[in-house]
Amino acid sequence: PSCVLSFPPQIFSIVVFGSIINECYVNKDSQHPELLCIFNENESACSYGIAVGVIAFFGCIFFFVVDLYFQQISSVKDRKRAVLLDLGFSGFLAFLWFVAFCFLANQWQRTTLTRGFSQGADAARAAITFSFFSIIIWVVLALRALQRYRLGTDMSLFATEQFGTDPSASYPGYPGGSGVESTETYQSPPFTETLEPNPKGYQVPAY
Repeated sequence: PSCVLSFPPQIFSIVVFGSIINECYVNKDSQHPELLCIFNENESACSYGIAVGVIAFFGCIFFFVVDLYFQQISSVKDRKRAVLLDLGFSGFLAFLWFVAFCFLANQWQRTTLTRGFSQGADAARAAITFSFFSIIIWVVLALRALQRYRLGTDMSLFATEQFGTDPSASYPGYPGGSGVESTETYQSPPFTETLEPNPKGYQVPAY
């Protein structure tokens, strides 16, 4: 289920930067053959929308792969770093999409629709709309990452079925023993005995 959440932001990012690249660079009119950004002829608005969309798309792919292999990460520290990276990236993308939505909407309000610009009006509105939806979905992803981090601090996520790394932690007793330390003294191994040079009752014959 966590991996499924990676697909909506991918689709939204494709819609945003795809719409801007394909249809938001248009001719203002027949007297201006050069392609202009439809958002108030502001090249920065189009470039920013494309950049955020591309970053979000590749970020989704990266964290999708991390999500798939998360259970195979054996190190507790590596799991914690992965969740913190997911949390930071999701919050950062939510902020970038908020700026993109405000920037594009503001420039669109200032745009004078000429005959040429009217051809890309639907694409511009789609970019603005899906920028707004992207804010919501990335906030949801950030909240999910925050929840996973809180679960990890309770050792329900990062804990592994291994002994603790604390040097002072005691090891469990031997499963076959009674757990009570033996008080018997050391005994010599079998089949050995001390030989006396002249055992009692035996005399060396004289020749």
